Amino acid sequence: MTTILPTLTLAGALALVPSATLLAQSSKPDAKGAPAAAGKAGAKDAASGSKKKSAKGKGEEEPDAYPEVPPPDPYVAVVPLWPIPTVPPERQVRLAPELLTILNSPDYTRRFNESYISETDIEPKLSDAEKPQMSEVFRLIQEDKLAEAGVMIDQNRNVESSAMFDFTMGNIAFQLGNIPRAMEEYERSVQRFPKFRRAWRNLAMLRVRAGELEKAVPALIKVIELGGAEPSIYGVLGYALSNSEKPLAAESAYRMAMLLDPGTRDWKLGLVKCFFKQKRFADVIAMTDELIGETPDAPDLWMLQANAYIGMGKPMMAAQNFEIVDRMGKTSIEALSMLADIYVNEGLYDVAVMYYIRALGMEPRGKAERPIRAAKVLVARGASSSAETLLAEVDRVFEGELTDDERKDMLKMKARMAVARGAGEEEAEILNEIVTLDPMDGEALILLGQYHARKGDAEQAIFLYERAAKIEKYEADAKVRHAQLLVGKGNYAEALPLLRSAQQIKPRENIQAYLEQVERVSRGR
Repeated sequence: MTTILPTLTLAGALALVPSATLLAQSSKPDAKGAPAAAGKAGAKDAASGSKKKSAKGKGEEEPDAYPEVPPPDPYVAVVPLWPIPTVPPERQVRLAPELLTILNSPDYTRRFNESYISETDIEPKLSDAEKPQMSEVFRLIQEDKLAEAGVMIDQNRNVESSAMFDFTMGNIAFQLGNIPRAMEEYERSVQRFPKFRRAWRNLAMLRVRAGELEKAVPALIKVIELGGAEPSIYGVLGYALSNSEKPLAAESAYRMAMLLDPGTRDWKLGLVKCFFKQKRFADVIAMTDELIGETPDAPDLWMLQANAYIGMGKPMMAAQNFEIVDRMGKTSIEALSMLADIYVNEGLYDVAVMYYIRALGMEPRGKAERPIRAAKVLVARGASSSAETLLAEVDRVFEGELTDDERKDMLKMKARMAVARGAGEEEAEILNEIVTLDPMDGEALILLGQYHARKGDAEQAIFLYERAAKIEKYEADAKVRHAQLLVGKGNYAEALPLLRSAQQIKPRENIQAYLEQVERVSRGR
């Protein structure tokens, strides 16, 4: 009779594997090659068959209506289904939440464990000599001696060996946390046996885990070609394609995943993101409406829909979504900042500053770059009071942490606001502080020159303009300001070369018109 190895409980789950491809024969065949397991039952069937034949008489034989069924393969093995181990921190790749949902799901874990179980038409065979070797390998695996099992595989395989050795070695390497080695083994396995679907599947999933999404795509497609059209395969294929900037192909993959598994939210969310990448904002809004109806407390859906409204040029509709997320108590720095940006563009400056300040107070704290940029917009639009409030909060929150460039930007804004208030002395102090901080700041030198020009100190203004003109980026602007000062004093002949030089460096229509006007006045004199 067929011998079955005793069941070992590891991680509470075991699976039987047909051992025609795995284990040595456990019962001796008879002289004709038939297993002894046939026994008396086989003899009785043979006797019964001969009686029926004789009953028909000579020349009459029972037609072969049903083909003879071969005896079952006597080789079986018990394989433990371990939980998939955690990859060591130094080898981990940060994965998107929707992908982690798939990879950490019980279904994915079950299917990986089932990858030890062979399927005949898409599986490499084991020779008679290899079966006892693989039997011993699986015995070591059952006893949790993975390293020893790996050593035994390495000792027994060669260039002619079955791809099953490479595949099993890949599984062992994965369970030991050696992801690069596991991928190498799976790649070797599919090279030996290109139709090995389980190897393609495991290789694809490891490439996804490693962040090698473009390499994962052909492996996932191969799994589908070999009959592995599962929802999770289509879903992961959609994720890989979407993140490889192929949203149209990703859309098709996600639709197939939805067709096979319509109840999984991740496929719908992936499809929505494909729509977004294709700028199909109306489709995004329609589908997020459906998803929000199913899970109204999901802030990511409200945010995604808000971004679609912005894409469609409906910022106030987006603002409603951001406000809803805020009232849910699930807002973020990004959400508050985007809401504030919308209100700035709508001219609601005080409301915008309120949300910028709230964003500054959130943890983990964001960067100063965004509120400083917002303050520049406020200053440019004449909302000095709102800008001062925002800059004061930035100073308080990031005290001593601002970069030199950020400090200069803030000082320049304060200088411009001082000019707007008519506070000339304050402006000069701020500009001098900027120049002290960075003597090569051409913009500050020009602003400081304008301040001295307004005060009637032409000599100091010209000195500052000439300093600014030595900085390539500001040369044209500095020469124009210098020329304007000279024109104001009636020195047209001295101003003209400066204007012509500025036009050669940086041609501008308004400066050309001004140059021509100065030339006419100069000729008239």
